[in-house]
Amino acid sequence: MRNQKRNTILFFYLVVALLFLFFANISLGSITIPFKEIYHSLTGEQASKSTWEYIIINYRLPKAITVVLVGMGLSISGLLMQTLFRNPLAGPYVLGLSSGASLGVAFVILGAGLLPAFLQEIVLSSYGIVLASTIGSTCVLLAVVLVSVRLRDTMSILIIGLMFGSLSSAIVGTLSYFSTAEQLQKFTFWSLGNLGNLSWTSIIILFFCVLLGLLLSLASIKSLNALLLGENYARSLGLNYKKARLIIIFATSILAGSITAFVGPIAFIGLAVPHIAKLVFQTSNHTILYWSTLLFGGIIMLICDTISQVPGGDITLPINAVTSIFGAPIVIWLLLRKQKMVG
Repeated sequence: MRNQKRNTILFFYLVVALLFLFFANISLGSITIPFKEIYHSLTGEQASKSTWEYIIINYRLPKAITVVLVGMGLSISGLLMQTLFRNPLAGPYVLGLSSGASLGVAFVILGAGLLPAFLQEIVLSSYGIVLASTIGSTCVLLAVVLVSVRLRDTMSILIIGLMFGSLSSAIVGTLSYFSTAEQLQKFTFWSLGNLGNLSWTSIIILFFCVLLGLLLSLASIKSLNALLLGENYARSLGLNYKKARLIIIFATSILAGSITAFVGPIAFIGLAVPHIAKLVFQTSNHTILYWSTLLFGGIIMLICDTISQVPGGDITLPINAVTSIFGAPIVIWLLLRKQKMVG
């Protein structure tokens, strides 16, 4: 009863923090916009300055929504992989989806010079890059699914995912070797992640992809709890292990694949946020971990993106650099604090 009350209070604080940081993310940037003006714009009233309203509706609101979707989606996919493989170092890209997406984008950006000029313009557009990323990650997904149907050992799937990643990296490296400086720069910018270039149409597509992945994850909570003590224990509880594993892989693939396609590979979040949720809530029950990881993912991603905007400055830092620099010390501190409390 006491733990239930504590968890309820923690969830309340997390929801409040998420809402506050969502508005702070819209407010802060090269131009600081007061919260009152943001409220007026979002409720249909006219802001004091037309430029503020334009910035809010066309730039900062779409970006803030994208940030929340990315944070929640990657965090949940990381939780799924860590539980399925029973490996604390597993993340959303462990199946090789990010490598497949990178390979698709590398073919488009680094190999575009081999195409006629009119085709180059099409494939190098934002939608061309999203399509290339989607095709790359989908090919890896189909390969992993085919393998998972034939293999009984879950760890073999993990190894095959890593092999796909190594193969993709080798091909990308070869393409990079023969590319121009301009092509390499464009590919590097994509690989650093970009949360601010999505249109409302792209955000709607991303929203439904993330929603589908989250619903599949939610439906897998009982399976995830059964998997905590291993495959044999889960089978003894009557779990259809192959079916449950396939659903978990599909959910992770939809979440990580769609996010990578639209914003590029985002480091750290999927790996670290589940650990933060476990350390704060001190539980392995996925009914609690699912919602806490979801909220922590949105919160931490909003904090990282707000830092990357460098409030009051004219520059923007790469989001991947911020997620790693900001996040890694927090996880190290939490783990050391936990060890101290146990000791």
